[in-house]
Parts: sequence; C-alpha cells; structure tokens
Amino acid sequence: MLSIFWQVLSTPLRMWQLVRMPTPSESQPRRIGATDSKSRARLVEAAEALLLEEGYAAVTSRRVGARAGLKPQLVHYYFRTMDDLFVEVFRRRAEANFARFERAMAADPSLRTLWRLNADLRGAAFSVEFVALANHRKVIRAEIARYAERFRTAQLEALTAALVADGITADQLPPIVALLMMTGLSQVLALEEVLGVTAGHDATISFVQSVIERLEPLIP
Repeated sequence: MLSIFWQVLSTPLRMWQLVRMPTPSESQPRRIGATDSKSRARLVEAAEALLLEEGYAAVTSRRVGARAGLKPQLVHYYFRTMDDLFVEVFRRRAEANFARFERAMAADPSLRTLWRLNADLRGAAFSVEFVALANHRKVIRAEIARYAERFRTAQLEALTAALVADGITADQLPPIVALLMMTGLSQVLALEEVLGVTAGHDATISFVQSVIERLEPLIP
C-alpha cells in the first residue's frame, strides 16, 4: 500500500524532471570542426568561387560540398549556419585586401597608390554580391560595416598624410571629403563595370590620374 502511495506522489516529480531535463543540444553545444582544417579552407574557397561565378543564391551546402569535393554535411560540421560560412568568406577576402593595402602604403604612401588601390575593379563582383546579401542578413551587414569602418580609418590616416606631403591643407581639401570622393567614384565605376556600363569611365580615370600627376609628378 505504501509503495503504491509513493508511486502516486513521485510520478509528478519524475515528470517534472523529464520536462526540465536539458536536451543534448542544450547541455552540450554542437561540436564545430577546427578552424585550421584543410577541409574547412576548401569549403570557404568553394563558396567564394560559387558566389563570384553564379551569385550568392548558388551558395548552398550541397553546391559548396560538391565544388569542394566533400560531403555537404561537412559544411554544417565546420559552420553552424550558412551565414557563418558567408561571414568567413567575406573575412577571408577582406583581411587579404587590408593586408594588401598596408603593404602598398608602406612601400609608397602617396595619393597615387591610394587611387590605384581604389580603382582596382577586380573585387567589384565580390562587393556587389555581398551588398545584395547584406540586405537580407543582418549578420552579414554588421560584418561589412565593421570592416568598412576599420578600412576607412586606415585609408583616412594614409590620405591625410599624403595630402600633407603634397602641400594640400585641410582648408583646401578636407581629407574625409577627398576620401569619400575617391572611394565613392571608384565604387560607382566598379558597380557599372559589373553591369557592363562603361561610358565615360576611361575619361574619368584619365582625369583623376592627370590631377594626381600634377600633385605628385613622377621623378625620372
């Protein structure tokens, strides 16, 4: 009789424990593969190639896995979500671009170098795809904004020093205005290049180059 009574009392307790018991995913985060894995690097490279060739909509776990020659399940082994994969693709290209900027400015801290870097249209398709992607994913938008602020700070510092070296005061041309004109123009050229619109591009580039040559004449 007592055993029956105890079973009746203990049943709600056991049910409460079952309800409150954490699931395996709650008690232990899902394992993510090592960040220095060769397979992970292949997946990132495959995702970037697909994005450049076919647009971000083509970047699915199945397509990425096939392009990398790996099982699609590995995409979610190394990345919790597809957004995490996109962020890694963006960071990889952004960090390489930032390192290239630092090397170039260390070798020749001039307006000429700054314009050459900004006028390089090779990354235009990449930028266009990520801007489009950022419209739908807040995580991507935040990552792009974070990098843009960091890069703008570095560019502004370099441009300010270059203008001073060329004898141009902030009253004549505020560095931030010069930077926005330079980067804004290059972004318009890059966007139009992707769309196949090139009318006036050569004339504009030639004009900017002629202005820079007057400010920084090449020494024979």
